[in-house]
Amino acid sequence: MPPQDTERPSDEAARIRALRAELARHNYAYYVLDNPTVPDAEYDRLFRELQALEAANPELITPDSPTQRVGGAAAAGFEPVRHAVPMLSINNGFADEDIANFDRRVRDGLGIDEDAEPVEYNCELKFDGLAINLRYEDGVLTCAATRGDGATGENVTANIRTVRAIPLRLRCDKAPRILDIRGEVLMFKADFNKLNARQRELGQKEFANPRNAAAGSLRQLDPRITAGRSLRFFAYGIGQLDGAPLPESHSALLDWYRDIGVPVAAERAVVRGADGLLGFFRGIGEKRAQLPYEIDGVVYKVNRIDQQARLGFVSRAPRFALAHKFPAEEALTEVLDIGVQVGRTGAITPVARLAPVSVGGVTVTNATLHNEDEVRRKDIQIGDTVIVRRAGDVIPEVVAHVPERRGPNARPFVMPTLCPVCGSPIVRPEEEAVARCSGGWVKCPAQRKGGLLHFVSRRAMDIEGLGDQLVEQLVDRGIVHTAADLYRLGVTALVELERMAEKSANNVVKAIDKSRSTTLARFIYALGIRHVGESTARELASHFGSMDALMAADEARLLEVADIGPVVARSVLQFFADAMNRELVAQLRANGVHWEETAGAARAEPGAFAGKVFVLTGTLPTLTREDASERILAVGGKVSASVSKKTNYVVAGSDAGSKLAKAETLGVAVIDEAELLRMLSDANPDNQEQS
Repeated sequence: MPPQDTERPSDEAARIRALRAELARHNYAYYVLDNPTVPDAEYDRLFRELQALEAANPELITPDSPTQRVGGAAAAGFEPVRHAVPMLSINNGFADEDIANFDRRVRDGLGIDEDAEPVEYNCELKFDGLAINLRYEDGVLTCAATRGDGATGENVTANIRTVRAIPLRLRCDKAPRILDIRGEVLMFKADFNKLNARQRELGQKEFANPRNAAAGSLRQLDPRITAGRSLRFFAYGIGQLDGAPLPESHSALLDWYRDIGVPVAAERAVVRGADGLLGFFRGIGEKRAQLPYEIDGVVYKVNRIDQQARLGFVSRAPRFALAHKFPAEEALTEVLDIGVQVGRTGAITPVARLAPVSVGGVTVTNATLHNEDEVRRKDIQIGDTVIVRRAGDVIPEVVAHVPERRGPNARPFVMPTLCPVCGSPIVRPEEEAVARCSGGWVKCPAQRKGGLLHFVSRRAMDIEGLGDQLVEQLVDRGIVHTAADLYRLGVTALVELERMAEKSANNVVKAIDKSRSTTLARFIYALGIRHVGESTARELASHFGSMDALMAADEARLLEVADIGPVVARSVLQFFADAMNRELVAQLRANGVHWEETAGAARAEPGAFAGKVFVLTGTLPTLTREDASERILAVGGKVSASVSKKTNYVVAGSDAGSKLAKAETLGVAVIDEAELLRMLSDANPDNQEQS
């Protein structure tokens, strides 16, 4: 007879606890301290032992066990998660002057004299990955969400649990009741190269760069796929914190993260003043190529948390932080040809077809030339040797040609007179740099495809499953002509398309049906009105409250909307003056697309500032831009985002830039905050105390 197992269940429970603790220590040493304590084979042996013990004692399995990192089933989609504290963006700086100005603004905001002790900053890396919020409740990871639009992200908890660098339980005896850790999920260069090698072996599409690989891996609906990708994580910020004191400095916060088992990058430093910031930037720039991961800059933050609180925020960015971006990477290549692309609004964009060249780790074969005037200004010809860069490390563009390398066969670009897609005439409106196809959605498939892709995009109607290939087939086969046709699609029509099984077709139909219930702001944005982005769509929805009120508005009524000037107002008017667009709205409504409507904003009574247009620029001493705008609007004035001949006053604060220069060129009156407050006081004498 084989020997009996004399180990009692309590002994097995103790062994399970010991194995979990030991594996957690090894993960901490590997991912946080960057100092592995055991070979991979030994780690795998311990992991297999734990798996076997848990399989024999399933009642002892806990959610924070290392064996529970990989789920078994794919999700149907990602649920939205509302961030308790918004995940804001950070303003960018590029030149040494920008950094000096940032330091000066910080000192001014804190009331620190130029001759006093320099401000203390924490410097860290700006990773090229995907921003994530990790929520720990009583020390256990309960939710992980992407940044999304800053207010709401996507729930990717199941996938984040597969990332071994992220602890499922914090290393502390008394954990905070709630702790939101902000950081970046990324892929190391070596792991990226291994992933692409595996993709090649399987005959699958390679990833363009580590960031795309990390983002694509994290947004897999099947966590098992994510688990097969080597993702890392570095913490850099904090959201909500309950049940524990906030560290006194940002550097102390990162040290605390490291101590409780959360990875933070070793490349960070505390420095003083602008000179210290620039010294850190140049030091990182020298070792950038040797770092194991991609970065596109460094981030500076005022180190003391109380000083951060005093500085606060402006718009959607903190005043106490700045991202210092590295110059875009550049390369030389040859222009083989210059063609044009047709955008969703009919914009005709010249595109340089290039001899393949690697720029920042990405092979570039096409680069934008923006518009015909830009081609002439830069004197780019077919056959030229040109400098190509990825603007913002994303969009390839032609910077300039190399004159001494221009050969005798180089020839200039000629803008076509007819749309290459539909044959409609190409027109260029007066005072516009962009030429456009005159065909519109009805005649031009390129505009139809672009418009539909915008309509179904996540920030518009959010119809999951309707990607480029599916929309292209729907348009090319004449199944869909307008956005309203999407709501007449059935499973039968979809399953006849390439790569569309019945299950996928059902999912698309369900997503379309779900999108029928939306918001007025999303609907306005989805229509693709020129110059109307998300922010403007929200302003229009808030101001008018209903679609009928918006469509009936004249230019004067549109100009009452915050941040809407003559150009946007005319664009909205032209859009709804087109019978085809009004019919589209009617058909979408008839097909069940609906939203909640309100009475809209009350119509402002004429005030002392009636007809006066103000533009705000720079940082005002005491008023935020929102405060100043509200006061101007309250007495009948208008606030515009851009300076024109119709601008009456430019209100300039510190660090006023191009708007101030344009005002001086046009002879527009420039006033400061004190003068604005005096004018407001004269206009509203009953409320002088508020000024």
